Amino acid sequence: MAGLRAPKAGDAFRLEVKYEEKYDEQDKLGTPEKLIEWIHQVLGADAPAAPGHSWQDISNYLKDGVILCKLINKLSAAAGKGKADFNAKGAGKSFVAMNNIENFNKAAREYGVPENALFQTPDLYEGRKGPLLNVINCLNQLGFVANAKGYSVKYHGPAPPKFDS
Repeated sequence: MAGLRAPKAGDAFRLEVKYEEKYDEQDKLGTPEKLIEWIHQVLGADAPAAPGHSWQDISNYLKDGVILCKLINKLSAAAGKGKADFNAKGAGKSFVAMNNIENFNKAAREYGVPENALFQTPDLYEGRKGPLLNVINCLNQLGFVANAKGYSVKYHGPAPPKFDS
């Protein structure tokens, strides 16, 4: 989908590069890899293994929203919260995948992830490195919220970024 857009220019290009550099910083800290490991520990057999830890692999792995919804549902069930509806069978269709991602964000908000730590659906769905940073930051925050709620599988990522309220 992102391949159909004109390349970024000017301020938008500089902002995209800045986000890509910040993603690279998180990658050096091991945040994406630690998140994928944590997701696998939480979901166990309920999730296939990620094909790798590159930003492209992570983006493709999470893109349909199914893994995200399974993750938040497992965490929410342990905390006595509601579930995120998702459609695994139709997740290959863009509108279904985007709906799954939106449902994850709603459930993450209800679970306790701060509003300003959530991401926009295109940040994940369009498969671009810079915006994927927002997804990584959200999941990192989710891991620490789960730790604070006493979830049995602990997340051991780097300290979450500070968000202005």
